Amino acid sequence: MFRLVQRRKLWFLISSLAILPGILFMIWHMITVGTPLPLSIDYTGGTQWEIRFSEAVQPTEVRAVFVESGYTDTTAFHVEDDRTVQLKLKTIDTQEKEMLESAIVERFGSFDERSFRSIGPAIGADVSRAALLAVMAASVLILIYIAFAFREVPHPFRYGTAAIIALIHDVLVMISFLSIMNIVAGWEIDALFLTAALTVIGFSVNDTIVIFDRIRENLRRYKGDRFAVVTNRSLVETMQRSISTQVTALLVLASILIFGGATLQIFMASLIVGMVSGTYSSIFVAAPILVAWDEHSLLGASDRRPAAKERTALA
Repeated sequence: MFRLVQRRKLWFLISSLAILPGILFMIWHMITVGTPLPLSIDYTGGTQWEIRFSEAVQPTEVRAVFVESGYTDTTAFHVEDDRTVQLKLKTIDTQEKEMLESAIVERFGSFDERSFRSIGPAIGADVSRAALLAVMAASVLILIYIAFAFREVPHPFRYGTAAIIALIHDVLVMISFLSIMNIVAGWEIDALFLTAALTVIGFSVNDTIVIFDRIRENLRRYKGDRFAVVTNRSLVETMQRSISTQVTALLVLASILIFGGATLQIFMASLIVGMVSGTYSSIFVAAPILVAWDEHSLLGASDRRPAAKERTALA
């Protein structure tokens, strides 16, 4: 049997390297820009432009005109029919609008302007603050629920705390990914990123509870074994199920990422990274934290040989 939790020093190191870019980026962005993360027009406001063409067009092709002109944060999608496209981009003045109009006419021919107006942030500071408070409240409720559900095992609050640490880990990994993509491709946080983060939190907690539930069952079945041995056995027994479930979901998400167009790119890529992190954190973060807490050793001793009883249980 793999001695997974005894090698927690390695898993924690990998997690630290995964979340460090996001933490450093937030510090740097806060100092240079004034916000911890790059925000799209969903948060900052901008321009909404609705135009109608004489023939059917793809929103991704229209968006490409704006991206080529330097407006990489533009989103485009059909409204009403396949000839009408609504675009959202940062605030532009009359001169910039005329330049974009010329580029659109050159690429697609003449068009009718249905509307052009400045819009306020769809998700302002109040809503963002409310979402943060909602996540914090949900974390407290998750902690209480897991502690109650595992009240029959020793130290039930440890299970809830480990699950919360795992979900925070997953959100930080998503932020690290988006930070890197912001530098590479200019990605910004939009309304869908918040949706992706909340979805990942749900998946992460669900996967973690499955593993914890197996640990609880094995604690009753193998009462004479050390907690680390029981946890290892539980991880091995549930690992295939966890990975198989996530791979099935990832195949669907990858298909949408490839064929869903640029509008869904940030959302789907962030969701994929978050779900991979969620599977990793359930196995290599949440469970090892329980063992570290039980042994009062955060990093453990990966080179320590197991005792005779442990060797027998691992066989």
